[in-house]
Amino acid sequence: MIGFQGIRGALCAAVAAVALCSAGSALAQTSNYPNRTITLVLPFAAGSGTDTTTRIISQHLGIALGVPIVIDNKPGANGMIAATYVARAAPDGYTLFVTTNTTHSANPFLLKTMTYDPVKDFTPIARTGDLPFMLVVHPDVPAKNVAELVAYAKANPGKLTYASGSSSAIVSGATFAHNAGIDMLHVPYKSSPPAMNDVIGGRITMMFTDVLTGLPHVNGKALRALAVTTKDRSPLVPDLPSMQEAGVPDFDITSWQGYFGPANLPKDIVVRLNTEIRKIVEKPEIKAQLATLGMDAFSGTPEQLDAFVKDQLVLWEKLIKNAKIEKQ
Repeated sequence: MIGFQGIRGALCAAVAAVALCSAGSALAQTSNYPNRTITLVLPFAAGSGTDTTTRIISQHLGIALGVPIVIDNKPGANGMIAATYVARAAPDGYTLFVTTNTTHSANPFLLKTMTYDPVKDFTPIARTGDLPFMLVVHPDVPAKNVAELVAYAKANPGKLTYASGSSSAIVSGATFAHNAGIDMLHVPYKSSPPAMNDVIGGRITMMFTDVLTGLPHVNGKALRALAVTTKDRSPLVPDLPSMQEAGVPDFDITSWQGYFGPANLPKDIVVRLNTEIRKIVEKPEIKAQLATLGMDAFSGTPEQLDAFVKDQLVLWEKLIKNAKIEKQ
């Protein structure tokens, strides 16, 4: 007959064995990562700047990892649909989030209801660069520069409209209106491409858009570019002045891009992904290719991205408060 001590010992041994097996199983799952398709979830529609640059990087990432990579565009709700989907996904490295300051810097200060936490619900993997924005107007607008646009807006209060397809566009438009002292009507869209179509069609006066999305239309004379949103001129479009240089004070807005996983993503998976993404982004030929699309590509460690996200939350809270944008 087995006594109490014997039963307890057997139970402890069984629990230890299960724990050991579970640990071994988890180790096996991460040690052979990846062994199936990886999904990159994006908060914007196909054709957006983030979508286009991600497709280029993902082609090389799939080759480096030896597995297929698919893009899953989930636009809507200012990126909250996509962010929430990834936040609730299994932290196994097969569902990742490629996003920008829209979901991880601005939304907490633009939206009354948040279904995710940009810090607690995600594991930072790697930053991939910046996507400068620029101000574009329909050619029928009688303004060849920002000063003329401001003068026209003041002479025609409430007549001008601006579209937005991201938080960068929302905050840029509101900051411009506030800092320049002009009255414009905001027209929001799910993403930049449909917003751009309405500006090209003359239904909307202007918008702030990433260089990648806007530049082809500027080169084709369908739109007129007036300035970039960064503090200094962008080397990607050196002929365009900055908004500050054009006479709008305290204007410095940059859209950034990075890779994240759900919270509690295993460290070895983070290291593997970070290593491969950094190798890709730092290749001169890929940096050059992305530059032609309007992206200033560079990377860093997961720890650097984590600190950057926290710093950006402070910055974007200030930008949004200064622009007098109310939560929706």
